[in-house]
Amino acid sequence: MIRAFLAVELSENLRKQLAQVQHDLKQRLVRDLAKDSRISWVQPSSIHLTIKFLGDIDDSLVEPMRKSFEEVVKGHSAIHIPIERLGAFPHPQQPRVLWVGASEEWALGEDANRLAALHQAVEDCCELLGFAPESRPLSPHLTLARIKAGERHVGQALVKSGVMDRPLSLGALAVESMALMKSELKPSGPVYTKLWDTRIGS
Repeated sequence: MIRAFLAVELSENLRKQLAQVQHDLKQRLVRDLAKDSRISWVQPSSIHLTIKFLGDIDDSLVEPMRKSFEEVVKGHSAIHIPIERLGAFPHPQQPRVLWVGASEEWALGEDANRLAALHQAVEDCCELLGFAPESRPLSPHLTLARIKAGERHVGQALVKSGVMDRPLSLGALAVESMALMKSELKPSGPVYTKLWDTRIGS
């Protein structure tokens, strides 16, 4: 059995820009953080857009899944998601996750609808393969950090720094292919290995 998920990988250029955003955030937050606050920053090499978390799957499913998803994504075209804002889940006052993603305006547009249609097609295919459906819509965001302790203090530091109010301009995440990734949990953090990828619209 392997722990697996479907994802869109990032370009090296975008990874470098995200590393710079993380560096800037650390610099801005560190002076105002309480000592008991703990933030776990995601390694830029591990950042990706998760399309569907699959959980534990049998090794024998890997190749049949590739063939199934090749057919699914043929009918869709590449989508570009502009990375324009910093956000927090569940809310900036007591964040548990810091992320970057598209603007609220983009989320109301045609490309967002096409991304939702692609996600639904993936969900339908997963259900046919025996995976449980996901009831929530896809939230196209890239996780920068997880707050492990002191959420309220981190929220106060975010407000004081003003970073949430500043627009970002990091270019776009190109949704041009989808990969099946294996996740191995190590003491140093998860290690991801690509098992296959398939081009969207190919």
